Amino acid sequence: MAKLKVILPKKGGRDVTGQVAVRHQGGRHKRFYRKIDFKRNNHGVLGKVAAIEYDPNRSVDIALIQFVDGDKRYILLPVGLKVGDPVMSGEKVEIKAGYSLPMGNMPVGSVIHNIELTRGKGGQIVRSAGNQAIIQSREGGYVQVKLPSGEVRRINGINYATIGQLGNVDVKDRVFGKAGARRRLGIRPTVRGVAMNPRSHPHGGGEGRSGIGMPSPKTYAGKLAVGKTRRQKKYSDKYIVKRRGSK
Repeated sequence: MAKLKVILPKKGGRDVTGQVAVRHQGGRHKRFYRKIDFKRNNHGVLGKVAAIEYDPNRSVDIALIQFVDGDKRYILLPVGLKVGDPVMSGEKVEIKAGYSLPMGNMPVGSVIHNIELTRGKGGQIVRSAGNQAIIQSREGGYVQVKLPSGEVRRINGINYATIGQLGNVDVKDRVFGKAGARRRLGIRPTVRGVAMNPRSHPHGGGEGRSGIGMPSPKTYAGKLAVGKTRRQKKYSDKYIVKRRGSK
């Protein structure tokens, strides 16, 4: 059985040359990385929740699962799953919180999380605290899933997902209280572009209080920050039934 915890190395947002590659990162308390079973590929083997633990690397709590074959794995903790509850994955398992099965085998209206987009790759979306997606319909070999953003997407029915809404729903209401609480998480201060000088940011400079100027807001690297900021044609566009924010 592989180790479930390893020391997480600190990069501080810097690359191999020591230059800042990702802003607003640095410091952080030393922590372990918990290896989460996003694939849920221990099919047909019954497990029980041995413990519920805090994970400093994610917003949702995690559950330690002890399987009858001796294996131990961490999974994301859905609402309603308690110590001692059974957990299982496979093609024909019950529709209960924490159980994992193909979305094509789930009834319409099921609340799910930890959704695969590519079979066998493991859950890629709907993995943070309080999130949930809903299966809206089935057509052919696909299911239509409404994501937390409001987007409706077609996903192959053979892909796995886990039943239930993720726990720690109130995480967004946390009051940090002081700057040090964020620094312990590795979050460094964010300075507004308009407060900088012109060499440091496109929004910088000007006498007194100044706006961001024309023609549009920029990142510190001079790229568009609002509007069409991403490449427009993605391979997965054909699977989007309804875009987020659309009416």
